[in-house]
Amino acid sequence: MFSLTSRHASKLVSSVNCPHQLATRAFSVRNLQVIQNPNSGADKAYDGAFGVTYTDHMFEADWCVDKGWSGGLIKPFENLSLHPGSKVLHYAIELFEGIKAYRGDDGKVRIFRLDQNMNRMLRTAKRAGLPDFDPKELAKCIQRLISQDYNWVPSTPQGALYIRPTLISTDPQIGVSAPLFAKLFVILSPMTGSYFGGTRPRATLLADPKYIRAWAGGVGSFKMGCNYAPTFQIGAEAAKYDCNQVLWLYGQEELITEVGTMNIFAYFRKPNGKIELATPGLDRGIILPGVVRSSIIDLAREYKEVEVVERDITMAELKQTQKDGSLLGIFGTGTAVGITPVNTIKYREKDGSLTDIQVPLDDTPKSLPNRLLKELLDIQYGRVKKPEWQFLVEPL
Repeated sequence: MFSLTSRHASKLVSSVNCPHQLATRAFSVRNLQVIQNPNSGADKAYDGAFGVTYTDHMFEADWCVDKGWSGGLIKPFENLSLHPGSKVLHYAIELFEGIKAYRGDDGKVRIFRLDQNMNRMLRTAKRAGLPDFDPKELAKCIQRLISQDYNWVPSTPQGALYIRPTLISTDPQIGVSAPLFAKLFVILSPMTGSYFGGTRPRATLLADPKYIRAWAGGVGSFKMGCNYAPTFQIGAEAAKYDCNQVLWLYGQEELITEVGTMNIFAYFRKPNGKIELATPGLDRGIILPGVVRSSIIDLAREYKEVEVVERDITMAELKQTQKDGSLLGIFGTGTAVGITPVNTIKYREKDGSLTDIQVPLDDTPKSLPNRLLKELLDIQYGRVKKPEWQFLVEPL
């Protein structure tokens, strides 16, 4: 029998060997070991749907509190082996990121804004009580991993390589305490088309004030799995009303916050003829600071006719501006989905009835969402040079 109390936790590190004997204070690409997978599958047919197929290799590094990080390892993709008492399985001490690499028209592979994801991952690790790491070194290790599986990056028009770094607590004990052991791993999944498959969908949203995704003082602004698991049942509830996403509201004012797992934007015609592009601000700590969100803000600020603001948007404002015609459109953004337009909001009134709010949808090439999407894709696929957003991956 294996048993452990919290007062014995300090003895755990000395009684259980730290993973990998060559422990260092931080992993780095310089200390990276590589074990080749002899059975490459990049030239075989595979399902290119989101998160279904994985490449030949993965990255991992282990950490323990007294010795720090192992040097890092690229190895053949395989299942993880975890003790049943690992804290990640009981207390959800974990986090993840979502990033994409794109094969451009020139054949080169570029990762989109990798540094932003690495910095956000480090910020989340600190909030979760998981170990620090060097975000620049992790970025280099990810680039090296993609070099290893370079041929897996799709060359289809909407294709991309989805990158999923994950950090979990692996302590072999269920004591309620901060992690003493952790594992960081990165897996890669090729997507040959869009996240949803087929053509870009239109989102129909259920907005019910009784459902709350995040609250002030919580962890809604961090990319942790505990923010996602409770939403799946609500998504299933939304599907009963023919809605494919949930519009998350917050507080007595019914502030809009996110759409499903996406950030949200609304744009309005102002009395002076300009367009106001608005998105909820980050100051309350209830919204994930999305990388595509910040990219859209930066790109839109270059448009002379657009005023970009981060501010509160209420359901009452959406209803009123839809009625008076000043609401021009709503869309969601995210790494996996890009830009997704909204066409309908089904709002749960206080008497329990549902009100359909028809959102204007301009799908012409000159519409604001489509202009932004084209500019975003041109950068991601290397048709437009923006080096500070493009992290080049060299083939081996």
